[in-house]
Amino acid sequence: MPKIIAHNRKASHDYFLTDRFEAGLVLQGTEIKSIRKGSVQLKDSYISFVNHEAFIKEMHISPYEFGNRFNHNETRIRKLLLHKDEIKKLQEKVKLKGFTVVPVSLYLDKGRAKLEIALAKGKNLHDKRESEKAKDAKREIEKALKHQY
Repeated sequence: MPKIIAHNRKASHDYFLTDRFEAGLVLQGTEIKSIRKGSVQLKDSYISFVNHEAFIKEMHISPYEFGNRFNHNETRIRKLLLHKDEIKKLQEKVKLKGFTVVPVSLYLDKGRAKLEIALAKGKNLHDKRESEKAKDAKREIEKALKHQY
């Protein structure tokens, strides 16, 4: 059972998430220690592609408090480890209008940091309102069923 470290709630609010992928991360020594401590933020991060390689940008990993001069840069560009065919599929979809790739969650699986990324299509304002209405209606139904028993 993987331990979820960080979750990007803004992603499901701003986008329709379709295909999901699991990617490994290329990290420096003190970064994994900060991740295990839970000092990660995915809020404004995004995925970009350069020369058939995937990179995550603007992911904030706080400096490790016991790290010395070898501590890492907080928002450096980090390489994602994906299969070649997955990168190709994502790049083809991103070329289509309105699609992007966003990080959804960061978790530890067997001691290794994994990033769940999703192919996403942007929501319009009325789509966000409909999602909010559906979420409120579901919450009200669950509340009524809970009090019924």
